[in-house]
Amino acid sequence: MNNFEINCPQCGKKTIWNENPSRPFCSERCRMIDLGCWASEEYSVDGGRAPQAEQDS
Repeated sequence: MNNFEINCPQCGKKTIWNENPSRPFCSERCRMIDLGCWASEEYSVDGGRAPQAEQDS
């Protein structure tokens, strides 16, 4: 597989995909910034509405 460049999703800097242990990020720093955003709930995934529990009659 050839090395190809991607843009870091955190800072936008170009980085090489192959042999990059922090991919898709350019560095461990950008990777940790992204993780911190998830941990502090800056980022979230919409899971939709929870199913309603059935009522016993």
